[in-house]
Amino acid sequence: MTSQDVTIIDDYTGDLSQSRQPQRRTLDTATIVKLSVGPMDNNVYVVTSRKTGDQLIIDAANDAEHVLDLVRTLPGTPRLIFTTHRHFDHWQALEQVADALGVPTAAGRLDATELPVTPDRLVDDGDTIEVGDLTLDAIHLVGHTPGSIALALTDSDGVVHLFTGDSLFPGGVGKTWEPGDFDTLLNDVSAKLFDRYADSTVVYPGHGKDTTLGAERPSLPEWRARGW
Repeated sequence: MTSQDVTIIDDYTGDLSQSRQPQRRTLDTATIVKLSVGPMDNNVYVVTSRKTGDQLIIDAANDAEHVLDLVRTLPGTPRLIFTTHRHFDHWQALEQVADALGVPTAAGRLDATELPVTPDRLVDDGDTIEVGDLTLDAIHLVGHTPGSIALALTDSDGVVHLFTGDSLFPGGVGKTWEPGDFDTLLNDVSAKLFDRYADSTVVYPGHGKDTTLGAERPSLPEWRARGW
């Protein structure tokens, strides 16, 4: 398939439910482009430094040619592909995209063995990922999977932009399966995200619409009471 230029919408809402055209949010230090791919509407994010043009791709989830067309359309240079967790719907295009772009990959240490390519970098809680002049903080969140990692980018205005994979969504934490996993995940999300970051923090989940910690914070007691 030949590459095609992609039309990117600069009126960013974070809602791709009506149209799969990618949207771009422009920050002081970076741009964030959001693309929905595959039958499960997985979100792919491309974070680009406005100063250096270096790019981070978060979750090469599906539709490799669509991901590649987006990256080729965007100004900048891909430097790293990061996978938030080991579930198959978040990495189905990983091998093809990594091969096509010739860039290294990274993932949480405890999920790495489940991925189709061996990560060049294993990421632990408290690590940082540097992309050009951008620094993203790695946050290990246990429960949806053993090795899920969220990434936090703090813009120059102090607002945090948080890529949570499937650990936090509008309306609740991610799905869990084993007894105790829900409490573990909610405890991690509460302590490592809600207790650490301000209400202005923007949440970019692995599926669906964005939210903020401020919008979700009042519901934490409800989530714990309902148990999911």
